[in-house]
Amino acid sequence: MGLIFAKLWSLFGSQEHKVIIVGLDNAGKTTILYQFLMNEVVHTSPTIGSNVEEIVVKNTHFLMWDIGGQESLRSSWNTYYSNTEFIILVVDSIDRERLSITKEELYRMLAHEDLRKAAVLIFANKQDMKGCMTAAEISAYLTLSSIKDHPWHIQSCCALTGEGLCQGLEWMTSRIGVTKRFRIPKAGILSRSLNTLHAVR
Repeated sequence: MGLIFAKLWSLFGSQEHKVIIVGLDNAGKTTILYQFLMNEVVHTSPTIGSNVEEIVVKNTHFLMWDIGGQESLRSSWNTYYSNTEFIILVVDSIDRERLSITKEELYRMLAHEDLRKAAVLIFANKQDMKGCMTAAEISAYLTLSSIKDHPWHIQSCCALTGEGLCQGLEWMTSRIGVTKRFRIPKAGILSRSLNTLHAVR
Protein backbone atom coordinates (compact mmCIF):
# COMPACT_ATOMS: atom_id res chain seq x y z
CA MET A 1 0.00 0.00 0.00
CA GLY A 2 2.85 2.35 0.81
CA LEU A 3 4.44 1.76 -2.61
CA ILE A 4 1.14 2.33 -4.42
CA PHE A 5 0.62 5.59 -2.53
CA ALA A 6 4.16 6.73 -3.35
CA LYS A 7 3.55 6.16 -7.07
CA LEU A 8 0.26 8.05 -7.02
CA TRP A 9 1.89 10.89 -5.09
CA SER A 10 4.67 11.23 -7.68
CA LEU A 11 2.20 11.18 -10.56
CA PHE A 12 -0.32 13.70 -9.30
CA GLY A 13 1.56 15.70 -6.70
CA SER A 14 0.00 17.16 -3.55
CA GLN A 15 -0.01 20.23 -1.38
CA GLU A 16 -0.15 17.97 1.63
CA HIS A 17 2.97 17.32 3.67
CA LYS A 18 3.61 13.63 4.14
CA VAL A 19 4.43 12.45 7.66
CA ILE A 20 5.29 8.96 8.84
CA ILE A 21 4.69 8.06 12.49
CA VAL A 22 7.04 5.29 13.56
CA GLY A 23 8.31 3.69 16.73
CA LEU A 24 8.31 0.35 18.47
CA ASP A 25 5.08 -1.45 19.29
CA ASN A 26 3.17 -0.03 22.27
CA ALA A 27 4.93 3.34 22.08
CA GLY A 28 1.64 5.22 21.58
CA LYS A 29 1.74 6.05 17.87
CA THR A 30 -1.91 5.37 17.09
CA THR A 31 -3.08 7.07 20.28
CA ILE A 32 -1.18 10.20 19.25
CA LEU A 33 -2.61 10.12 15.72
CA TYR A 34 -6.18 10.01 16.98
CA GLN A 35 -5.55 12.66 19.62
CA PHE A 36 -4.56 14.90 16.70
CA LEU A 37 -7.66 13.95 14.75
CA MET A 38 -10.47 13.46 17.26
CA ASN A 39 -9.45 15.28 20.45
CA GLU A 40 -9.97 12.11 22.45
CA VAL A 41 -8.39 8.84 23.47
CA VAL A 42 -9.57 5.90 21.38
CA HIS A 43 -9.20 2.23 22.14
CA THR A 44 -6.39 0.88 19.98
CA SER A 45 -4.98 -2.52 19.16
CA PRO A 46 -1.57 -3.24 17.61
CA THR A 47 -1.44 -1.72 14.14
CA ILE A 48 -1.03 -4.27 11.37
CA GLY A 49 0.01 -2.34 8.31
CA SER A 50 -0.86 1.34 8.66
CA ASN A 51 -3.47 3.95 9.51
CA VAL A 52 -3.61 7.16 7.50
CA GLU A 53 -5.36 10.41 8.37
CA GLU A 54 -5.26 14.04 7.26
CA ILE A 55 -4.50 16.52 10.03
CA VAL A 56 -4.91 20.24 9.34
CA VAL A 57 -3.07 22.86 11.35
CA LYS A 58 -3.80 26.49 10.47
CA ASN A 59 -4.43 25.62 6.82
CA THR A 60 -1.35 23.43 6.66
CA HIS A 61 -2.28 19.90 5.61
CA PHE A 62 -0.37 16.93 6.95
CA LEU A 63 -1.05 13.44 5.65
CA MET A 64 0.01 11.21 8.53
CA TRP A 65 0.83 7.54 8.12
CA ASP A 66 0.86 5.59 11.38
CA ILE A 67 2.93 2.47 10.70
CA GLY A 68 2.88 -0.71 12.76
CA GLY A 69 5.91 -1.09 15.02
CA GLN A 70 6.05 -4.81 15.72
CA GLU A 71 9.38 -6.45 14.94
CA SER A 72 7.92 -8.36 12.01
CA LEU A 73 6.66 -5.14 10.40
CA ARG A 74 9.69 -2.87 10.73
CA SER A 75 11.38 -4.24 7.63
CA SER A 76 8.46 -2.84 5.59
CA TRP A 77 8.74 0.71 6.94
CA ASN A 78 10.84 1.72 3.95
CA THR A 79 7.89 1.16 1.59
CA TYR A 80 6.36 4.33 3.10
CA TYR A 81 9.44 6.56 2.88
CA SER A 82 9.05 8.08 -0.58
CA ASN A 83 8.16 11.82 -0.49
CA THR A 84 8.18 11.91 3.33
CA GLU A 85 8.86 15.38 4.72
CA PHE A 86 8.59 14.57 8.42
CA ILE A 87 9.37 11.57 10.57
CA ILE A 88 7.56 11.43 13.91
CA LEU A 89 9.39 8.94 16.10
CA VAL A 90 7.38 7.99 19.19
CA VAL A 91 9.44 6.71 22.12
CA ASP A 92 8.00 4.88 25.11
CA SER A 93 9.73 6.76 27.93
CA ILE A 94 9.37 3.87 30.37
CA ASP A 95 10.75 1.20 28.02
CA ARG A 96 14.42 1.48 28.90
CA GLU A 97 15.23 -2.06 27.78
CA ARG A 98 14.32 -1.43 24.14
CA LEU A 99 15.69 2.08 23.73
CA SER A 100 18.74 0.61 22.01
CA ILE A 101 16.43 -0.91 19.37
CA THR A 102 14.76 2.48 18.87
CA LYS A 103 18.19 3.99 18.34
CA GLU A 104 19.09 1.38 15.73
CA GLU A 105 15.85 1.97 13.86
CA LEU A 106 16.28 5.75 13.96
CA TYR A 107 19.73 5.73 12.42
CA ARG A 108 18.71 3.11 9.87
CA MET A 109 15.94 5.47 8.73
CA LEU A 110 18.20 8.51 8.63
CA ALA A 111 20.63 6.66 6.38
CA HIS A 112 17.92 5.84 3.83
CA GLU A 113 18.10 7.76 0.56
CA ASP A 114 14.36 8.49 0.49
CA LEU A 115 14.53 10.24 3.87
CA ARG A 116 17.60 12.38 3.23
CA LYS A 117 15.54 15.60 3.35
CA ALA A 118 13.15 14.62 6.15
CA ALA A 119 12.94 16.48 9.45
CA VAL A 120 12.59 14.43 12.62
CA LEU A 121 10.25 15.05 15.55
CA ILE A 122 10.77 12.75 18.52
CA PHE A 123 7.90 12.45 20.98
CA ALA A 124 9.07 11.26 24.40
CA ASN A 125 5.72 9.72 25.29
CA LYS A 126 4.25 8.50 28.60
CA GLN A 127 5.71 11.34 30.65
CA ASP A 128 2.86 10.79 33.11
CA MET A 129 4.30 7.43 34.16
CA LYS A 130 6.37 7.05 37.31
CA GLY A 131 10.03 6.39 36.62
CA CYS A 132 9.92 7.51 33.00
CA MET A 133 13.01 8.83 31.27
CA THR A 134 13.07 12.55 30.63
CA ALA A 135 13.35 13.97 27.13
CA ALA A 136 16.91 15.01 27.98
CA GLU A 137 17.83 11.45 28.99
CA ILE A 138 16.34 10.04 25.81
CA SER A 139 18.09 12.68 23.70
CA ALA A 140 21.43 11.78 25.28
CA TYR A 141 20.93 8.04 24.79
CA LEU A 142 19.91 8.51 21.16
CA THR A 143 22.85 10.91 20.67
CA LEU A 144 20.58 13.33 18.89
CA SER A 145 23.20 16.06 19.05
CA SER A 146 25.26 14.05 16.57
CA ILE A 147 22.56 14.40 13.88
CA LYS A 148 23.80 17.18 11.60
CA ASP A 149 22.07 16.51 8.27
CA HIS A 150 18.44 16.39 9.45
CA PRO A 151 16.54 19.04 11.42
CA TRP A 152 15.31 17.43 14.64
CA HIS A 153 13.37 18.27 17.78
CA ILE A 154 12.47 16.22 20.85
CA GLN A 155 9.26 16.93 22.74
CA SER A 156 7.98 15.50 26.01
CA CYS A 157 4.37 14.40 25.76
CA CYS A 158 1.54 12.32 27.15
CA ALA A 159 -0.61 10.78 24.43
CA LEU A 160 -3.48 10.06 26.81
CA THR A 161 -3.98 13.72 27.73
CA GLY A 162 -2.55 15.35 24.61
CA GLU A 163 0.00 17.30 26.65
CA GLY A 164 2.98 18.30 24.52
CA LEU A 165 1.47 17.26 21.20
CA CYS A 166 0.53 20.78 20.16
CA GLN A 167 4.09 21.97 20.74
CA GLY A 168 5.37 19.20 18.50
CA LEU A 169 3.01 20.17 15.70
CA GLU A 170 4.04 23.78 16.12
CA TRP A 171 7.65 22.83 15.51
CA MET A 172 6.63 20.97 12.35
CA THR A 173 4.69 23.91 10.95
CA SER A 174 7.65 26.18 11.69
CA ARG A 175 9.79 23.97 9.48
CA ILE A 176 7.62 24.67 6.44
CA GLY A 177 7.46 28.41 6.87
CA VAL A 178 4.23 28.70 8.83
CA THR A 179 4.97 31.61 11.13
CA LYS A 180 1.59 32.20 12.64
CA ARG A 181 1.59 30.49 16.02
CA PHE A 182 -1.41 28.72 17.44
CA ARG A 183 -2.42 28.46 21.05
CA ILE A 184 -0.81 26.04 23.45
CA PRO A 185 -3.49 24.05 25.28
CA LYS A 186 -4.03 24.49 28.98
CA ALA A 187 -5.17 20.92 29.37
CA GLY A 188 -3.17 19.59 26.45
CA ILE A 189 -6.28 18.71 24.45
CA LEU A 190 -6.40 19.16 20.70
CA SER A 191 -9.47 19.60 18.49
CA ARG A 192 -9.92 19.54 14.73
CA SER A 193 -12.62 21.61 13.04
CA LEU A 194 -12.79 22.03 9.27
CA ASN A 195 -9.36 23.47 8.52
CA THR A 196 -7.94 24.11 11.96
CA LEU A 197 -6.39 22.05 14.71
CA HIS A 198 -6.65 24.17 17.79
CA ALA A 199 -6.44 24.06 21.53
CA VAL A 200 -9.56 23.71 23.64
CA ARG A 201 -9.75 25.96 26.65
